[in-house]
This record gives sequence, structure tokens and C-alpha cells, in this order.
Amino acid sequence: MHDSDLVFERLALKEGNVFLDMGCGPGEYAFHAARCVGSTGIVFALDSNIHMLNEIDEECAVSGFTNIKIINSDLTETLPFEDNSVDFCFISMSLHCINLKERGADVFKEVRRILKPSGQVAVLECKKVEADFGPSLRSRISPEEIKTVVAPLGFREDLYIDLEGNYLIRFTKQK
Repeated sequence: MHDSDLVFERLALKEGNVFLDMGCGPGEYAFHAARCVGSTGIVFALDSNIHMLNEIDEECAVSGFTNIKIINSDLTETLPFEDNSVDFCFISMSLHCINLKERGADVFKEVRRILKPSGQVAVLECKKVEADFGPSLRSRISPEEIKTVVAPLGFREDLYIDLEGNYLIRFTKQK
């Protein structure tokens, strides 16, 4: 649906970063991030679906990834991380599964808590247009809806990428 290499090139992860893939599913982005952060970095693959996490664990064993740690948890709950401990949070195709108006502020408050100073969070979602892929139109979330939730919590938008049927929006934690 989009160019993952372009997404990660623009995210500009660094060797040694701590990366959290929230709602990681089968782990496509977790594996990409693991290559970017290298052996001195760590990737946490978080999902509430244990079957998806088992697939990631099996792929790690087969492919030799040692810097991916799986976490069975829901992104709408308290995240099992210390304050200011994560460089980068990535939420791909998961926010449309929750009621953003009701639960979004709690999710992003928790993201803010765990992000290091000047840490970043990126959201990848389907554009809010009718399409023959992805969630229904009424479940889709526009960038403006995300900004409405995230901006008042002390985040500044610093990147927007149009990915044809999808978009990526990134925010940086402010002091």
C-alpha cells in the first residue's frame, strides 16, 4: 500500500534508538526498525494479539533478530515502560480501531509519558476517503482529527507524508 523504505528513510531512526511499534500486527515495521536501530538499539513489538506476537517471535528465531522484544499488551492501557525511556513510538493502522475522541487523549498522554525529551511519535493511517482497501470510511481518521487530540498534549507536528492511499504524520514531544 506504500513504500516502507520511504517511510523509514523519513523517520530517520538512528543506531541505538529505542523504538516502540504499538499495535505491531505481524511485525513488518518492527523488523524494518530493528535493522535501522542496529544491535545497540531495541525494538519493542507491542500487540494485544498473542498469535501475531508468536509469529514475530518465530521470525526472530529464524532470521536471527536479537533486538526485538515482544510485549503482549493493549495500546489503550498503561504501557509497561519507564517514564522518558523510548525514543520513538510508531502507530500504524491501529488508531482507527479505537474511538479516538474517547480514548485518543489517554493513548497519547501515555505515549508522552514514555517518550524521552524530544522523542517522536508517528502515525500511519489510511486517508479518510472511500477506497477498496482498509477500514470503512466512517472508521478512518483524518490527520486533522489526530492533530486535534495530540497538539494540546504537548506535541508539535514536524512531518507529513502523502503516501497515496495512506498518510504518515509525525509529532515531536515538546518540553
